[in-house]
Amino acid sequence: MVARLSALMLFGASAAIAGPIVPRQNGLTTAAPVAATPVATTWNAGAVQNFPIHASCNATQRTMLQKGLNEAITIVSHARDHILRWGNSSEIYTKYFGNAPTGEPIGWYTKLADGDKADILFRCDNIDGNCGQSGWAGHWRGSNASQETVICDLSYEIRKPLEAMCMHGYNVANGPTNYFWASDLVHRLLHVPSVGEGVVEHYIGESGEKYPGVMNLAKNNATFAVRDSDALQYFALEAYAHDIAVPGIGCSGTYKPKESPAPAATSSSAASATPTKASATSSAAAAPAAPAEACEPHNDHWHCPPGVPVPTSPPA
Repeated sequence: MVARLSALMLFGASAAIAGPIVPRQNGLTTAAPVAATPVATTWNAGAVQNFPIHASCNATQRTMLQKGLNEAITIVSHARDHILRWGNSSEIYTKYFGNAPTGEPIGWYTKLADGDKADILFRCDNIDGNCGQSGWAGHWRGSNASQETVICDLSYEIRKPLEAMCMHGYNVANGPTNYFWASDLVHRLLHVPSVGEGVVEHYIGESGEKYPGVMNLAKNNATFAVRDSDALQYFALEAYAHDIAVPGIGCSGTYKPKESPAPAATSSSAASATPTKASATSSAAAAPAAPAEACEPHNDHWHCPPGVPVPTSPPA
């Protein structure tokens, strides 16, 4: 028995000696490099969906102005949708835009409704001093800050909400385009370079009345009708009135020319003016118009080219 045990011990020892020698591991491992997981990037990161309102607007002003801006988006969104549905088969479309292709007005309305609003600013602090003048309800700051618009206190007194569409005797043909918060703010936004891009302007001029001028532009120069600020406002107002406010009826109205003031009586001395003076007067009347580098009146404010100072009094 002892001999057998000794034999087994000798066999185990020989097996251990004959086994392969395995190097001892030091316990350290090297991790394989792992590629960084791509981070999802939102394509429109930083976009601003709502119109910024300056801190100078108090709580009440901010509430009313925000409501007006929301209503502005409402009417331009509907104007776009009306065109998308009916195209130039719409009588309202051809009334204001003639035979112009539909793409351009759709683009302007879409830009107003859905475009990035990051650089636009509405403020209430009368920074340029114009709100202190009689009749000023607001103004685009022009060369002072072309992306900014000042809303004066008078706006909060006279502008109407969209709920009042077709009420109080209003109709599109004879009512002012700035009767409502919505259309007034659309007009002001179209002056901002990032919105109107210097293309949307007042192409009917200021010498005649707006509504007939817009009708004439649609018939005779449709290319500019779809870029005319007043035409874009009138169309949005009438489409909303016809489709939403009073469905199928609206309140387009029939245009009534404004009465011209009676001419002043001519004195006998004026009637006997010398031919020389009359000739000089007619020559002056025939003189070419002054260059366009001057402010033009528009409703309660002026439109001034860059670098031209805004007059200190509102248009007559």
